[in-house]
This record gives sequence, C-alpha cells and structure tokens, in this order.
Amino acid sequence: MSVYLTVRDRQPYYSLLADFEPGQQAMSALDAHNGNVETTVEDLWSQTEGPEEFSQGRKLWDTLIKVLREELCGDEGLQAQFKKYTKNPGSAPLLTGLIVSLTTAAGLPIDPAISTVVVLYVLKIGLNVFCEYTASS
Repeated sequence: MSVYLTVRDRQPYYSLLADFEPGQQAMSALDAHNGNVETTVEDLWSQTEGPEEFSQGRKLWDTLIKVLREELCGDEGLQAQFKKYTKNPGSAPLLTGLIVSLTTAAGLPIDPAISTVVVLYVLKIGLNVFCEYTASS
C-alpha cells in the first residue's frame, strides 16, 4: 500500500522549510513523485546512497519504517519533540529541530531530506497511530 502526502498535506511546509535546504529538497522530491512517500524516499535514498539493494524482496520503505519505529516509538525525547511541534505547527525551528533529531537518532545514517519526508508522514498520521500501525510491520 502506497502512502501519500497530498498537495493539501504538503502546503503548510513549503514556507516552514524555505530556509532549510534538506526540507526544500524533500518538498521538491515529493512534488516530483506526486506526494508518494515511498517512491520519494527510494529516490532520495538512491541519490545519496546509490541503488537500493535489499535481499529477500524487502522494500526500502518497509525496512526503514521498522527501524524508525523502534527509534521513534521508544525514544521519549523524540516523542516529546513531536508533541511540542504538534502543539505549535507553525514553528519552523521546532520542525527543523525535529527533523535534525530524527536524522541523528541513535546514529541512523539517514539523509536529512529523507528524515524530512518521514517526519511529514508521521505528522500526517500522528505519532501514536504510526507506532500502533507499524507495530505489526
């Protein structure tokens, strides 16, 4: 099942991420992929890491979500940052701080543009839904 961020979902973030280069890159990639989060992540990954290669038919998105779920849903600091941003969704510093925190969480080698896409996806569905929904992945 593909995950999308519609034009309406993306609209508030253009101005919030205007001064954050990885955010601009993420928004351009989302636009190029018509908001398809999975293909956007795969494209950004291949630009920074080369072609994705996963054994046993595993998709990059599924693997990434599994790893990120463990980080996001088990890290009270990241959870607090998500909650703080959702209480003040017009704050560019809170949003970019959240993206940077995800990028560096537990030493995960994730490009900040990919982190931006993931953060926007989690903000769309909510952290609690993300943690519960992806628990069976």
